[in-house]
Amino acid sequence: MLLRLGWFGLGATAVLLLPGQTAAQTMPAEATPLDPNAPLAPLPDIGVAWPELGADPAGAAAAAATDGAAERRYSWRIDGIDTAATPLLRKRFEELSTLDANDGSVANAAQLDRRAREDADLLQTLLRGEGYYDARVTTRVEAGAKPLVVLAAEPGTLYRLKDVTLGGIAAAGAKAQPLREAFGVKPQDPVNADAIVAGTARLTAKIGQSGFPFADVGEPQVVVDHASKSATLDLQVAPGAESRFGKFVALPGNRVFDAEHVQEIARLSPGDTFDATTLDDLRRALIQTGLVSSVEVKPIPGDASGTVDIGVKLAAAPPHTIAGELGYGTGEGARAELSWTHRNLFPPEGALTLRSVLGTREQLGSVVFRRNNFGDRDRVFTAQISASHVQRDAYEAKTYTVAANIERQTTIFFQKTWTWSIGGEVLSSDERDVIAATGEPRRRTFYIAAAPTSLNYDGSDDLLNPTRGFRLGGRFSPEFSLENDAFGYARVQIDASAYQPAHRGVVLAERIRLGSILGASRDSIAPSRRFYAGGGASVRGYGYQAIGPRDVNNDPIGGRSLAEFSIEARVKTFGNFGIVPFLDGGTIYTSAIPKLGDFQYGAGVGVRYYSNFGPIRFDVGTPLNPQPGDSRIAVYVSLGQAF
Repeated sequence: MLLRLGWFGLGATAVLLLPGQTAAQTMPAEATPLDPNAPLAPLPDIGVAWPELGADPAGAAAAAATDGAAERRYSWRIDGIDTAATPLLRKRFEELSTLDANDGSVANAAQLDRRAREDADLLQTLLRGEGYYDARVTTRVEAGAKPLVVLAAEPGTLYRLKDVTLGGIAAAGAKAQPLREAFGVKPQDPVNADAIVAGTARLTAKIGQSGFPFADVGEPQVVVDHASKSATLDLQVAPGAESRFGKFVALPGNRVFDAEHVQEIARLSPGDTFDATTLDDLRRALIQTGLVSSVEVKPIPGDASGTVDIGVKLAAAPPHTIAGELGYGTGEGARAELSWTHRNLFPPEGALTLRSVLGTREQLGSVVFRRNNFGDRDRVFTAQISASHVQRDAYEAKTYTVAANIERQTTIFFQKTWTWSIGGEVLSSDERDVIAATGEPRRRTFYIAAAPTSLNYDGSDDLLNPTRGFRLGGRFSPEFSLENDAFGYARVQIDASAYQPAHRGVVLAERIRLGSILGASRDSIAPSRRFYAGGGASVRGYGYQAIGPRDVNNDPIGGRSLAEFSIEARVKTFGNFGIVPFLDGGTIYTSAIPKLGDFQYGAGVGVRYYSNFGPIRFDVGTPLNPQPGDSRIAVYVSLGQAF
């Protein structure tokens, strides 16, 4: 006996030979001679009509329309799911559909049949995931010049949960009910796979936040009863013992930070209720140091009853960094910067940086020590020694500086609402400028001690590309200066900015800046310590430090106060690109208090490319009321928005 097994649409046939049979066939004893001139006998299983020569074109087109091998473009649709399909189901079907993926390309009948059956199976699976366990999907192809593939769905009855059991949850005691509420799935809910998976994830997260470091949440078990169109859900939970944090323990193989420094970085203390989310936060913070290539942070049983220690194992990343920068700016000239850093020369996180700048109008050499996470998370201690030579239109200065400060920083990974800094610096500066009234050159040496401080509030939604909120910052630096006579003064500056979404893809941004130097005359203050305005971070359209009063040589002389504002519209255009029209204004005053008049204005337009690490800015501006000697065009390129 010969049994044939066939698969519809696969174009292949398998032959199964039962035991005792062979594949050989016995020929008849006598064979009828074949006449080579006789007409061909009809061929079985082939239903394609052969076209006759000379037939009319309409008949030929009709024959081609029925040819299973002909390739034509097609369209498709789904019937019967209007009341059953959720937006998520439709999205998943579009992402996984074979018909949709090949829409627009040509296909023959066999390909259409295969794609339709694949999508029918997909749609039935997605409907079952929504709780339609009796769903059926059939397919058909409606003939035509452009065939239409139809998936006809019959969702059937929506199955609901008859019973939901969280076995073992009672062991959590008083926290059992909040855990049940976190799971969220209850009787009479649809048997929706996404809802059950999401509920399991919420329960796992909640139990980890509630003090159970060794909790075990099993896999949800769903039993479907087709007779009653319902199902039961059982999820086994073993909370384990509720615990509090004990201490950090360095695991074998830890090669970067000791347990004490990890405690400085962590946002948890001994005695706190165990919370798994703090461990996730700690992992990110350790990686963000740049000194760690891999992190293992896990709870381990503590020495004391009811405590859990945290085991930490860190693998070191390469500690050296070499960086370079090339640039050119109007008023600043060509500039090349090179630095070398060992990020952990003085463990833990004690970095040493050697930095140099070579430029047409600036030269600098400095040695910088920087200690990240100094006693607390995101607190930074910096100390530096530097020597610099700067040539500006307003002055020339050779300066030697020793400075140190402590600050609380904000980062791209952990944007802070409040940041601050406090420090001190001592410097000696040999400066050359001219007497403003006569233009006569002069040279003076200033010895200055300062204690700069700052406090900033950031209520924006993004560090590099804010779209809503506001920022407010203040700087205060009392300074003591010695040049012939000793005197003191104070520098004060306030910055504020705001951001509002005005329309889809359009953000309005505004900023103001006010500054004042109190306690000394302008001429007695070192030229390098005065206020200046103009440039890419100030009033665009003007050269660097080009705004304000000038001497008889038409060079800026700076002042004791400043006022600036900027308004711009950040418009997303297409893809990752945007345009930014802007209007800036500002001025410098010789008085200590800004008068808010006699502004110089600049306007222009910029292009933004929104990369993964922040917007890249390219602005072109022009002065609206230039002073003699001001260029008509100024260009600025940088990373991040202007403010």
